[in-house]
Amino acid sequence: MRGDSGETGTLDDVLAWRDGHIVAIDQTVLPRDFRVLHIITVDELVDAITRLAIRGAPALGVAGALGVALAVRQAEREGWGASRLAAEVERIAGARPTAVNLRREVQATAAVIQEGPAAVEAAATAVWDTAVSVSLRMSERGARYLSEAAGTGPLTIHTHCNTGTLACLGWGSALGVIRALHEKGQLRQVIVDETRPLLQGARLTCWELGQLRIGHSLISDGAGPFVISQGLADAVVVGADRVAANGDVANKIGTYALALAARQAGIPFVVVVPESTIDDATENGQQIPLERRPEDEVTHILGVQAAPAGTHALNYAFDVTPAELVTTIVTEDRLIFPSATAISAGG
Repeated sequence: MRGDSGETGTLDDVLAWRDGHIVAIDQTVLPRDFRVLHIITVDELVDAITRLAIRGAPALGVAGALGVALAVRQAEREGWGASRLAAEVERIAGARPTAVNLRREVQATAAVIQEGPAAVEAAATAVWDTAVSVSLRMSERGARYLSEAAGTGPLTIHTHCNTGTLACLGWGSALGVIRALHEKGQLRQVIVDETRPLLQGARLTCWELGQLRIGHSLISDGAGPFVISQGLADAVVVGADRVAANGDVANKIGTYALALAARQAGIPFVVVVPESTIDDATENGQQIPLERRPEDEVTHILGVQAAPAGTHALNYAFDVTPAELVTTIVTEDRLIFPSATAISAGG
């Protein structure tokens, strides 16, 4: 894998298939550096996914689909048999267990392997096209909903983690809704949680909002519920990595506290996801596998030790927000009110 620091790129070019390999922005070095990764092997892709160089549920789905095409190319180069290829495809699917999009798109793309490399690449790039289209539809639908539910604005939106182009392609999910409100002149500003442990709100969301020239204020994760209690936000808008069939939502750690605060404050708590993130096979949040990540992501901040040597950390990457705390789930096709009714991907 080659990583070119300072290579020219834009927010519209986060993840792509070029000349038989994957090109991606390395999200671990933003905003200090802009580095483009050129990924040519499955090992390199799995590494990029697990260390969060590529992240965000919809983007992981696209990366998984492109990864199948990458595996097929590598199999041809290195003479893999069918069993080795299947094992490498499974490695990609299992690289991040909470985000359902990754496994779902890997499996869908792998289903055409027998039709040959061209068919696999066509299927994978179709997943990319769909992700971009879906993000725009989610963004517009969510903005329309918030204009009715929280007022015509200008609105102050509280968000968590990173849900923009870097995570979803296109405009994003939750951050796409924010962008759509901004385009309509209905946004006052954005309150951004830093989002521990890797500061994805501080590093990535603030960077994206700066690129879009959208006003924003960064706060610590611990301040989020209090800020909401002070009437400083009109709505909380987040994404998710998996939505269970009953409407329970798995999102980056810290989301649950925001949902509780939103309920107490009487403001909407809105989850913006593509239909592909709704998992009918998972009955409720207790069945969602919650990723636990390395301890040093908490004991260190951007590589600098922040806790005494020998300190142990319980590093949950995600939490689960119960359906009864979710005002609405916005997808590209519909509004879902999970506290009022059970949901399904086709309903």
